[in-house]
This record gives sequence, C-alpha cells and structure tokens, in this order.
Amino acid sequence: MSSEAPTAQHNELHTHRSANPFAWLTENTLQGMARRKALLGYLFLAPTMLGILIFTAGPVVFSFVLSLFRWNVFSPPEWVGAANYARMFADSRALTGFWNSFVFVFFAVALQVALGLLLAMILQARMPTWLRYTYRTSFLLPMLMSGAATAIVLGYMLHKEFGAVNYYLGRLGISPIPWLTEPGWAMVSIILSYLWLATGFTMILFIGGLTNISTEILDAADVDGAQGFTRFWHITLPLVSPTLLFAAVTGVIGGLQVFDLPYIMTRGGPGDSTRTAVMVMYESAFKNMEIGYGSTIAVVLFLIILAVTAGQFGLSKRWVFYQ
Repeated sequence: MSSEAPTAQHNELHTHRSANPFAWLTENTLQGMARRKALLGYLFLAPTMLGILIFTAGPVVFSFVLSLFRWNVFSPPEWVGAANYARMFADSRALTGFWNSFVFVFFAVALQVALGLLLAMILQARMPTWLRYTYRTSFLLPMLMSGAATAIVLGYMLHKEFGAVNYYLGRLGISPIPWLTEPGWAMVSIILSYLWLATGFTMILFIGGLTNISTEILDAADVDGAQGFTRFWHITLPLVSPTLLFAAVTGVIGGLQVFDLPYIMTRGGPGDSTRTAVMVMYESAFKNMEIGYGSTIAVVLFLIILAVTAGQFGLSKRWVFYQ
C-alpha cells in the first residue's frame, strides 16, 4: 500500500511534465530574472547607501564615540566617560545656546509655516497668469542664495548707522533701530532674515498640498455654504495637514541647526543673545580645539532633534488627516 502512493505521485508528475515539458524551464527562468532584477536594484541603491553610511551614519557614530573622550587633535584621546556631558549641563554658555535655539525655532518655524500657507493661498486665488508667475518667482529667488551670502547682504542692510532699512525708516520719521546691537532686536533680525530665506520653500510645499485638494470636496463645501474662515478651518486646513506636518518637521530640524545667519550677522552677540547650540558646538570643537566636548554638544542636539521629531509624528495622529 505504501509503495503504490509514490508510484501514483510519480506518474502524476510525469504526466504533468509530459503535458508541458518546458514548465520547469519557465519557472527557473522567471526566478532567475527576479534575482537579476533584485540584484540590479541593489546595485543602483549601493552608491546612495554607501554615501549615507560614510557621510551620515559614520560621523554620527563617531561623534558618539568622541563625546566620551577629551581630545584636542594634537594629543592622543583621553577617556573621560560621561564627564563631557556633566560639564555641558553645568556650562551656562551651552545652556544659553540651546535656549536661544529653542526660542528661534518656536517663533521662526511658526511664522514660516503660517506665512508659507498664507502666500500659497494667495497665489492659488484668481489672478493673471503672468502676475502669479511673477509673485512665485520673487518669493523663490531667496532660495537661490546661500545662507552666508544672505547674512552678509542683510547684515549691511540692517546696520544701525548706514543700513538701507534704517535709512528709509528715517525718511518716514522713525528713529534708527538697533537691529543687530541690542539683544531683543538682534534675535528679531535673525528670525526675519531666516523667514526671508526659507519661506519660499514652505510656500511651494503648500502650493502642492492645495493643488491636491479634490475639487469635488471644494464644490460640496460651496454648496453647503462654507465660505471664508469656516471653509479654511474645516475644509482646507485638515486637507493640507499632511503638508503642514512635513513643513513643521523640516522647519524644526533646520531651525535647530541654524548657524550661518547668527554667526555672520551678529557673531552670537550682543553678549550671547543670538548664540545658538550649533555655534557653541563649533566654537568648542574648532576654536577651542575641544573635539570631545564639541561632539558632546552635537550628540545632545541630535537626540533633541530626534525626540522632537518623534513627538511631532506621535502627536500628528490626533490632527493630521490623510485622504
């Protein structure tokens, strides 16, 4: 009985192969093609993955390692463990740098997102095509300039004595404003400069988000009588919430790493009023040659960015609406 079952299976398999003698060849060929396609995909991904490992993941891991050492480049590294972290949390200048970064991000990102959405909605309104392209180009031009070039130009324009801004304010009867020489005004100047440089990118994001809103939904809102702020709050804002999340996340990440504008325009002054965490990291690592301590600040900043980004995505479940 047991010997008949294998014989029956063998006969069935032989009959199947006799009906289609190339079935096994076709199956093997398809498997080979699938393997070659997968290998080709990995080959195309290899340069990008290699670049990430060498220029992103590698430096991050190396910074973690360096933060546990005291090293000035000229002498061998000395193991100090968590001493650099204890020093950072007792360093008033480093804490001030982190505080200034938080203040900058809070105001700059909020204004950047709000202005980007406002400009995108204005550009979506009915207007001549040439006028729309003119406005769009004028808002995008700052994106073509580097942060360093922007800082140099705006630094001269905001100069208290001979800057163009104070000159025209004087023509209006307004006294010269110490844009870069008083702590409060200096931070305002950095924020305004950042908005001029970065709002165009946010505007483009929201233009894409507004364009993707279904016309059927908007037509239904018109039929129901939703107009003005009611339509914006209950229809437009929920439908662009994924774009809003992306703009907020990228804005916070970029804002916490701001360096060029305060470094060139104010050198972190007056006092330490505009000195950011990245500036403290740079000065510690490359001016004072305390590579380990500078790496410690970089690691803490990385962890803060990671935590804030995770928090944004976690809270997004409550207010982001995906169509």
